[in-house]
Amino acid sequence: MTETSTQDPATQYQRVMLKISGEALMGDQGYGLHPPTIQRIAKEVQTVHEMGVEICMVIGGGNIFRGLQGAAQGMERTTGDYMGMLATVLNALAMQSALEGLGIFTRVISAIPMDQVCEPYIRRRAVRHLEKKRVCIFAAGTGNPYFTTDTGAVLRASEMSCDAIFMGKNGVDGVYDKDPAKHDDAKRYDKITYDEVLAQHLGVMDATAIALAQGNSQPIIVFPLDEPDGFRKVLAGEGTFTTVSG
Repeated sequence: MTETSTQDPATQYQRVMLKISGEALMGDQGYGLHPPTIQRIAKEVQTVHEMGVEICMVIGGGNIFRGLQGAAQGMERTTGDYMGMLATVLNALAMQSALEGLGIFTRVISAIPMDQVCEPYIRRRAVRHLEKKRVCIFAAGTGNPYFTTDTGAVLRASEMSCDAIFMGKNGVDGVYDKDPAKHDDAKRYDKITYDEVLAQHLGVMDATAIALAQGNSQPIIVFPLDEPDGFRKVLAGEGTFTTVSG
């Protein structure tokens, strides 16, 4: 494995955050982890890594457990949220295994200390990993209940000084004014402001995450994760995507 690469002049981004949902890892199973899907996403990350871009990742845990759904079924909310955080660690370890199988040095960094399986979150150490071209997968959200992995992704992106947050979505190629799967007349935006996303309840991220991104001037780029070579294309300014910014 190698930890050095040269910045590709085709992209304006030096360091990025890739946020994907836990559901993105389950393929068509409806639950859990689907190894071929994880491998496909790892190869998407590999193409960007080979461009010399420094990559952070946050993966949700909804393919295994959602704290909010647990609370809706009578579980104590804080307990449910902690269970959801642990689910994100499982997903992060699965992605780490796939990336390292492709020869990419990777670190799983958890907001909840569990030293036997991953590193605790120390900002300066994480920055150093990125400078060495290691992919950093941030797990366990913010380490606090009542906060989503969307908020965790924006927080870590801000702390790592990422140039942008890339939201990989399955089945959609950007932000629409209504669900394109249900409405043939749905309009896709090329660009949209944070305020418009909040006012129209477009569901790009939860409101806390959008407000945090706005406060730190972090652009959010929504693109199709299931499109072959989609991650690399959007970093090169190609393909179809939506930019959320000021």
